[in-house]
Amino acid sequence: MTFIMLGGALAGLGVLLAIRLVGGTGVSGAAGLLQLDADLRRYRQDVKLTADRRHKEESLRMRRLGSGLRRALESRGIQVPPSISADLGIAGRSVETHLASSLVGALVGFVVPFLMLTPVSIVTGSLPGVIPVWLGIIGAVVGALLPTVQLRGVAADRRRDFRHVVSSFLDLVAMNLAGGRGVPEALSSASGISDGWAFVRIRDTLETARLQGVTPWAALGELGDEVGIDELRDLSAALALVAEDGAKVRDSLVARAVSMRRRELADTEGRAQARSQSMLMAQMLLCVGFLLFLVYPAVARVMGL
Repeated sequence: MTFIMLGGALAGLGVLLAIRLVGGTGVSGAAGLLQLDADLRRYRQDVKLTADRRHKEESLRMRRLGSGLRRALESRGIQVPPSISADLGIAGRSVETHLASSLVGALVGFVVPFLMLTPVSIVTGSLPGVIPVWLGIIGAVVGALLPTVQLRGVAADRRRDFRHVVSSFLDLVAMNLAGGRGVPEALSSASGISDGWAFVRIRDTLETARLQGVTPWAALGELGDEVGIDELRDLSAALALVAEDGAKVRDSLVARAVSMRRRELADTEGRAQARSQSMLMAQMLLCVGFLLFLVYPAVARVMGL
């Protein structure tokens, strides 16, 4: 009975904290202005995510749940880490959906141990009630962190693909600059060469910048900050020199593209070697298992097992 009361008290405390966190009262004027600025930046980012929304539509209910949670966190000065924001930007997901997924994962992780261990406790009568409570807490932590772990894997793959596209984009921009086109025309022509998600993302960023009256190289720099691609920041700085000082950076862009391809080749070779090592370990484990299978009858006969 004591364990049951303790579990009920913890559950009630968690519900109370969740209600106070999500349904907090009004904020101060400075915090309200910060929220308006954050909403404006988020709206601009959502406009740029049209390339990714073609592949995946986010649930409206999840976004509403995450929106309330995000406002509650921001009103208390809690911000999403920049690394997670960059991963969300490259994966084409919103902060609201990620927060809602983490909350739902925590709730599911808390409930699953109870659902799995309660029948065992009822049948055997030997499992104390406090063990599922601790397992529920551990499951809630794991469930809350699982969306972030999955996000990092997806972001790493998409960031690798994006860098490959940027290397081709640099070559195309250099070719257009060599043909006598200006910087905006060169960027627009280079981004329209393909309908891949990365090229579409760059093209949508340039189009949004044109509609908002922002220079295209500044928009590419903001995109680099958003998705965590240093090469886009370097491209933005180089094109700014071309537009402001008339510097000729065509050879520099070609050299950057070659350097990116060499780095990508080195990364590919490193991943291939790592997979070869893992395959070697698997083969060694198979050989050890086969040797144990062959030796066991003789050892068992000698030891009289």
